[in-house]
Amino acid sequence: MAKIESDRKPSVFIPTLYFVEGLPYTIVNLMSVVYFKSLGAGNDFIGLTSLLYLPWTIKLFWAPLVDVIATRRRWILVSQMVLAALCAAAAAGALMPQALALSVAVFAVMAVASATQDIAIDGYYLDVLDKGQQALYVGVRNAAYKVAWLFGSGALVYLAGKLGESCGVAGGWCAAFVACAVIMAAFCVFHSVSLPDLPRTEPPAGTGGIDLKLFVEVFRSYLDQQRIAVVLVYILIFRLGDALMLKMAQPFLLDPVEKGGLGMSIADVGLVYGTVGTIFLLAGGILGGWLICRDGLRRWLLPTAVIQNSAILLYWLLAVCKPGIAWVAVVNSVEQFSYGLGVAAYTVFLLSTVKAEFKAAHYAIATAVMALGVMAPGAVSGYLQGALGYQMFFLVSFLVAVPGFVTVFFLPIRE
Repeated sequence: MAKIESDRKPSVFIPTLYFVEGLPYTIVNLMSVVYFKSLGAGNDFIGLTSLLYLPWTIKLFWAPLVDVIATRRRWILVSQMVLAALCAAAAAGALMPQALALSVAVFAVMAVASATQDIAIDGYYLDVLDKGQQALYVGVRNAAYKVAWLFGSGALVYLAGKLGESCGVAGGWCAAFVACAVIMAAFCVFHSVSLPDLPRTEPPAGTGGIDLKLFVEVFRSYLDQQRIAVVLVYILIFRLGDALMLKMAQPFLLDPVEKGGLGMSIADVGLVYGTVGTIFLLAGGILGGWLICRDGLRRWLLPTAVIQNSAILLYWLLAVCKPGIAWVAVVNSVEQFSYGLGVAAYTVFLLSTVKAEFKAAHYAIATAVMALGVMAPGAVSGYLQGALGYQMFFLVSFLVAVPGFVTVFFLPIRE
């Protein structure tokens, strides 16, 4: 690990890096759900937009390039400049007659740029921190990432909804995407002065430059570990229930009561996601990282997995009882806290599967397998919800999550 300059503290740039990593993901996969719904898209179409997750699934194929071309710091800064420009393009597209088709195209390109930024940031995290710091900051990075989720699906959705009431749906969303562009550009400037400039990682001797041998060695070295089949199955299936629930959670809140939803406005959905839920998410993420740092992954991986996935049942209760916005906010807060706990442990496990010589590429492989486990159920979620109704859909979402935490018993957990 390179020595960090005394005036460049991880406590400053780790949260900002993971906020800016989470924001474009949120735009493409979460904020877009409310946007498409406001444009009149059905749940089946919204479910199919999970295919926009594809770049996060296949990013492992270009991850080795990030390891050997330029520095990860440069990849981070260039990615953020590109993402700022794409947010501006999304703002312009919202005002066009073919807003739905144009937005899908912009979000597809944004997904590629965001997935590339993820590779660089995750590799940079592994380079700039030692093993102890990686475990300590895992709660911080996950909390910052999820705060970006809540900011995009909360504050920015609220902004779009409120402005949309006075200047039309298109104007409200245009303003929200302009805000995203400004934020991405501002973070790019901030990171250009706050990130320590680490040397470029050299590939191991004998692998050559950017050639077939390098790619083969990256995958071979990742697969060369204890119980790799069990590890891959766990990474793939752990978030199946979570992926189903998350894709249909916002349509559930927005759909009218006669369709099984709660009939909330766009602004109210933004208010629920962006208020107390943020505090509970931070608490869950930081507590999860602290518990693992204190007691080890073996002690907490299963309990946090059970807590996280059991929170899916709260949405089933909402579908059954159909309460007011206050109870929706309570349920959302508990779900955010549970998510923070569970994903902190899950992320530490993913980090434990990487090897030093290909840090960024190995972590990209692990997260790409995870992305496939999110994309596939998300793509069919709209059709499944339409066939089952919201109550049965959320119950099924919980049931398909059960095999994920059963798999924990068979994992080769390394502290």
